Amino acid sequence: MGQAPLSPGALAQLVGSRICHDLISPVGAIGNGLELLAMAGGRTMPGGSAELELISDSVVQANARIRFFRVAFGLAGHEQRLGRSELRGILADLYAGGRVRVDWQVEEDRPRATVQIAFLLVLCLESALARGGQITIRAAGDAGWLLRAEGPVLRIDSALWRMLAPDGAPATMDLRAGDVHFALARDRMRDLGLDLHATKDTEGMTLTF
Repeated sequence: MGQAPLSPGALAQLVGSRICHDLISPVGAIGNGLELLAMAGGRTMPGGSAELELISDSVVQANARIRFFRVAFGLAGHEQRLGRSELRGILADLYAGGRVRVDWQVEEDRPRATVQIAFLLVLCLESALARGGQITIRAAGDAGWLLRAEGPVLRIDSALWRMLAPDGAPATMDLRAGDVHFALARDRMRDLGLDLHATKDTEGMTLTF
């Protein structure tokens, strides 16, 4: 018997994995080069350490973003697991100094497939925190997840959030590239037979799945 053809979703995940894989090496090489320049005292650059620090911060941010995207948009095998220290490191680098803080409180290793959903939902909640705030990710029961977003202003785009409902409508052609994480989170949850429950209160929003 021949192998089953790839679904469009799996093919898109492979594309995401390939892009992240090919980008992480040159970004890492730039970081290594900066370390060598710093060891030399920055003598090869006109402005010295100030420029090195600026470029170094940008490299760290780019590296963290690629690592985050690799989990959120790449291929997620059901047998793969990701650990707390790795995930906290990705989030700490990505959100360092930003308007949104993300606190990963899940202690145990979790399947990459459900971590992927959690990362996609972090992006959804980030888009709702119009003036910044805090996103906390905790375990809910033996295998469940709870994400809590709190901030001074919570801006909810009802059309996007309806996509995440268990009976939500599919994505349409007018979906913007910057909102693709809503459609992907919905598709990944359906692939795993999971339902998302969202509640909003005066202080923020809670998601469980």
